[in-house]
Amino acid sequence: MPEDSVPGCFAFAFLRLRRRRPAAPVALSTSHPHSHTDTGCCDFSLLASHEHARVEKDDAALPEYSCGGYAFDEAATKTVEETIEALDGELRELSLKIHDHPELAFQEKYAHDALTSFMESHAFTVTRHYLGYDTAWLATLQVGSGGRILGFNSEMDALPGIGHACGHNLIAIGGVAAAIGVATALKKHNLSGTVSLIGTPAEEGGGGKILLLNKGAYKDFAACLMIHPVPGPAHSTGLGSSLAVQRIEAEFAGHTAHASAAPWEGRNALDAAFVSYTALSALRQQVKPTHRIHGIVSGRDWAANIIPDYAKLSYGIRAPTHNEVGALEPRVKACFEAGAHATNTKLTYTASLAMYDLFQNGALSSEYRRTWEGRFGRPIATGPAGSLGGSTDFGNISYAVPGLHPAYAIPTVENGGNHTRSFADAAATPEAHTATLYAAKGIALTGLRVLLDKEFADKVMEDFKAGKPQ
Repeated sequence: MPEDSVPGCFAFAFLRLRRRRPAAPVALSTSHPHSHTDTGCCDFSLLASHEHARVEKDDAALPEYSCGGYAFDEAATKTVEETIEALDGELRELSLKIHDHPELAFQEKYAHDALTSFMESHAFTVTRHYLGYDTAWLATLQVGSGGRILGFNSEMDALPGIGHACGHNLIAIGGVAAAIGVATALKKHNLSGTVSLIGTPAEEGGGGKILLLNKGAYKDFAACLMIHPVPGPAHSTGLGSSLAVQRIEAEFAGHTAHASAAPWEGRNALDAAFVSYTALSALRQQVKPTHRIHGIVSGRDWAANIIPDYAKLSYGIRAPTHNEVGALEPRVKACFEAGAHATNTKLTYTASLAMYDLFQNGALSSEYRRTWEGRFGRPIATGPAGSLGGSTDFGNISYAVPGLHPAYAIPTVENGGNHTRSFADAAATPEAHTATLYAAKGIALTGLRVLLDKEFADKVMEDFKAGKPQ
């Protein structure tokens, strides 16, 4: 694993379902800087739609869909849909291959080879081991000269012990389906543009997208889109945000001693961890309900008759925005420092670089909603205001380029959500596959409009530049 990688995980849920009419385009007010010097990790949840976003007055400027009817370019739209439907069997086989060969972060060699070979077989130019990462890859297809670049992402990694319990086999084929669908439409109808699909490693264990971002992988994208499976109401999808997160490891170094014969000679690192743990538990009572502080204690060479000389606390600090995480972090570190002072142990920090909250682009969200509800006749699920979930390394991408990251429901058993063995089983079902193809069509058609409609692409960029309210 690269030295600049970080740990991570994923959690996803739908809390409430309601039907909504196709939304007007939204613009997110309040400017916000889009600087990125950090890497991050995963853990992602999309619970609520843009309840805070204001509605623009120029709704008539964007066409309404009718079920199976008018789209911005009906011929190109039908080609996207028909292409993805025609790939059904091939994509199912590819998904099951990846599902049956689960690989951990930065070790996705089977998935890397299977996905790159598949994209090459569909006329994409493929760069393996992209930007120096063994299991990253880029598949690109350009039609005509000029035009905008549309990006998609495919994730590949699995979880220790429980395989594809976050459905990354489905995310992988979702990106593949969307990319091939849009590229086929460009070629068939002689439309200019470029489609790029990035295979992103280590969503579950290293912030792979952010590592690629820091090396320039996303710099020319007019927009970037991807999907993620979750439990939830049948045929639904969601467009919420996620939490920003900072992960910190606090290591305490003390001195061993015989716990009975000479305990006064020791400096107890385990006590330092427990004092810190208690302080952090007290801190939780004085933070906002939308903030999360959670972690574990670990160590090595512990025995009841030896004063422990080493202990480690691994903690995550989460909040709805990365600015709030930054404000909370010094308060968390003060708890670690209290433990070190109380026990006369040495404290050392190791911190992952920050992962940002998800910034769902307003115009892209509006177009995706219009497609999902108007063309497919399927509902949008939303959570109540203040809904909380996890985090995703796509958050940083969404602050670098206009981004959209919908969640979509697949059938699973009760208490069988993401990061459970039950969800790994669900990710291999035919029903989950069918749901994935619908979600892939949704982001494909949303992205297609970015390529074909300059006015819409300008609106997407306008919403992006306006920034996310903090």
